[in-house]
Amino acid sequence: MRVLVLGAGGQLGKDLLTALAVSGHEAIGAARSDVDVTDTSQVRAALTRGHPDRVVNCAAYTRVDQAESEPELAFAINRDGAGVVAGACAEAGVPLCHISTDFVFGQAVEGTPRPWRTTDDPEPQGVYAKSKREGEVACQEMGGPLYLVRTSWLYGNRGPNFPLAILRAAAARRELRVVSDQVGAPTWTRDLSTAICWLISTPHLGIHHLCGQGATTWYEFARATLEEVGIQARIEPVSTADWGAAAPRPRYSVLDNSRFLELGGPALAEWRSELRDYLGSERDGAVRAALSGA
Repeated sequence: MRVLVLGAGGQLGKDLLTALAVSGHEAIGAARSDVDVTDTSQVRAALTRGHPDRVVNCAAYTRVDQAESEPELAFAINRDGAGVVAGACAEAGVPLCHISTDFVFGQAVEGTPRPWRTTDDPEPQGVYAKSKREGEVACQEMGGPLYLVRTSWLYGNRGPNFPLAILRAAAARRELRVVSDQVGAPTWTRDLSTAICWLISTPHLGIHHLCGQGATTWYEFARATLEEVGIQARIEPVSTADWGAAAPRPRYSVLDNSRFLELGGPALAEWRSELRDYLGSERDGAVRAALSGA
């Protein structure tokens, strides 16, 4: 199967290209400099050149706080660009896998929280979250065959990502203040890529939640990262209110993977196990660079 990956220069795109090759597929990578997803002619030309059997759209505007002051750009990429890609794929009859986010579930949780199901109604808060949700809707409205994948708290060897940022800060002996009242599921892009490869090889269209198993806070995620690498550093837990970010964040955004698992998809590992494997695999790469300040 020939698979065109848009946004191939990012951490998920890079790992997805590798996973596709390992799975025996022919992967065609297109970074932002190759294909602008907001340009219909460029997207159509990429489909014509590549003749793909599937398209995976990893392209996104992901600067959550900056989106509050750049709403036009965020919506241009995350909503309009998603619609352009979905429209071109629908015209060509090529199934699309669009990557979305846990941020679409920004509503307050009443009572004991449970992971968000694919059937739950999103209530995004903030420019980034709203632009991603509207991108989902744009893809669905195009009417083509669609795999809609929501994931959360991504990290990989390309960065920027949370574990590498924590390691850089600890190595520089900077004060570590980490939010302790937001709960989510960290996800290694390598494991996510393997799951996506399986999914797009099946006829199981629709919404899928794919993330690491279990749940944690950013504070505990930071502590686990330093423990796995063996670095002693003081971390101060802070509340979301005290942190004072420009954009609102979901307080609870754990995703329920059960639909994917019921269909026979490969389970992503428990988040701490994923983190351990990631840090071990990157000790001579991204981790070493982070600790050296590179």
